[in-house]
Amino acid sequence: MSSYSRILLNTVALVPGATSLPPIRGLLKRRETTQGTKSAVYCYGVWLRHLVMAAGCRLDTNPAAVAELGPGDSFGTGFAALLCGAQRYTALDAAPYANPQANAKIFDELVALFRARAPIQSRGEYGNVKPQLEDYAFPHRVLGAARMERALQPERLARIRRAILGEHDDPRAPIIGYRAPWQDASVIEPASQDLVFSQAVLEHVDALPEAYAAMRAWLKPGGYLSHQIDFKSHGYASTWDGHWRYGDFLWRLARGPAAWFINRQPCSTHRRLLAENGFRIVHEQRARSVPSYGRGALSRRFRAMPEADRETSGVYLLAVAATRA
Repeated sequence: MSSYSRILLNTVALVPGATSLPPIRGLLKRRETTQGTKSAVYCYGVWLRHLVMAAGCRLDTNPAAVAELGPGDSFGTGFAALLCGAQRYTALDAAPYANPQANAKIFDELVALFRARAPIQSRGEYGNVKPQLEDYAFPHRVLGAARMERALQPERLARIRRAILGEHDDPRAPIIGYRAPWQDASVIEPASQDLVFSQAVLEHVDALPEAYAAMRAWLKPGGYLSHQIDFKSHGYASTWDGHWRYGDFLWRLARGPAAWFINRQPCSTHRRLLAENGFRIVHEQRARSVPSYGRGALSRRFRAMPEADRETSGVYLLAVAATRA
């Protein structure tokens, strides 16, 4: 749906009784569907990208407790973490989108990919997946034979699959946790996570200061964040950076009551929040695009945006939690 169509729809929805009309109600409902993925190949490649990036910075590549922000309708990326040896995976989302039966299917497909030590797909529909790697072969140096043999033991796979379907997971130490919706940092025990990661999610989070503070609380000393963030307009404008041209009033009309939207925050906002919460950035990979407009065409809110932000259409950030005094 184009930005102008959204504005028209949301304006019509303001008319008393309009949202009860089937066509309007159907469009509003369809607009709110999750943007998660049901592709095991995609989930496999995303997790291995994050793992390889951590290995390149000599961080812990065998995290025991892993949390993911915004998995959507698929926990596949978290399942990939479990299939590499993680002991616990916690999914946090704005709403309960997950489908256990679909997730079980993705899990089975991921098992086959790991057993085959499949390379990371980087062509065709996967050509634009970030972060970019120098080598897309299976990372044998990180995921050695002994580690993968332990991770893929039949008894362990059976336990994970039962947990996916909600059967007989130990409530005292669940291998899979699901918090949807999550409202504050209390949904996860403090200093309990080795890694918190996300893929094209943080651009949708409105309460970014609270989210970064929560991630800091969840991480153990020396734990780290691994986030790929997309700053493009997500189809809400005709150019990659056209969302920065909207004034606040038009943007509110474009958004309407949507809970899943983009926050329009640039790269510098994330860097600042990392610093304010005691994180040290150890690696940054920016995707750069030529600005489509002169600075004068931007809305007043974004007109003073740093030039580095204007040309940053995406970023991968790897950051370590500093040890507390």
